[in-house]
Amino acid sequence: MRFFIQLMLIALISWSCSPSEVNVIDEEVEFVDELARVLKEDDQKVDVQIPELEKQLLEQGLVDVQEVIPEVKVELKYSSADNFFEQDVYGDLTKAFLQPEVAEQLRKAQEMLKAEYPDYTLLVYDGVRPSSVQQILWDNLDKPDSLKPLYVADPKKGSLHNFGVAVDLTIFDTKADSTLDMGTGYDYFGYPAYPDREDQMLAEGKLSAAQIANRNILRKVMTENGFTGIGSEWWHFNAFSRKEAGEKFEMIK
Repeated sequence: MRFFIQLMLIALISWSCSPSEVNVIDEEVEFVDELARVLKEDDQKVDVQIPELEKQLLEQGLVDVQEVIPEVKVELKYSSADNFFEQDVYGDLTKAFLQPEVAEQLRKAQEMLKAEYPDYTLLVYDGVRPSSVQQILWDNLDKPDSLKPLYVADPKKGSLHNFGVAVDLTIFDTKADSTLDMGTGYDYFGYPAYPDREDQMLAEGKLSAAQIANRNILRKVMTENGFTGIGSEWWHFNAFSRKEAGEKFEMIK
């Protein structure tokens, strides 16, 4: 609409001008054409709809990881069926969100990784997980309630993902255009995925020395920047303990 109004104004001016002023009018028309292009791009940006879940996360003070660390890769496994539960529970959400200070810790880990291995970058599989999503996973897990905590945290208690202080990730080799071989995929439940069982798995031939070395690269950059791992998932790292998270943050809704 703004574009057509401006064109009409230029047309009225041109009708009232003498032939000697035609060149000036041509320049004004070119200016309006360029202005219209810019306005159209702005309108298109405004029309882009932010997913409802993303808006809710921003309102609760979380930050988009790639806004803090543009070079980090993100592939949310729970925005696809490529996870243990084989279902998409995030819908339109494609960005990873964390508490601001956790994202800052992750930025330092990325910088350390790039300094030592220029072709490597972190690849985030999951960040904050709203409590409503935790409930969906709990409800849909085909296990007795007594066994469910082995696979997913009880939503009544919450996991560190629910506070935005845990991150699941791996390392991506940009030169090879693939992730490093960590011995198992993401969301693999079994001893080969357990950091606590790596020596045993190596002895049994279920993990190689190279796979463990790759995990050690990830562990080093994460732990030296304030994260701690867990014994059963090589990809999972926490920025705070459960007690600290509960004292510092609200559970994300």
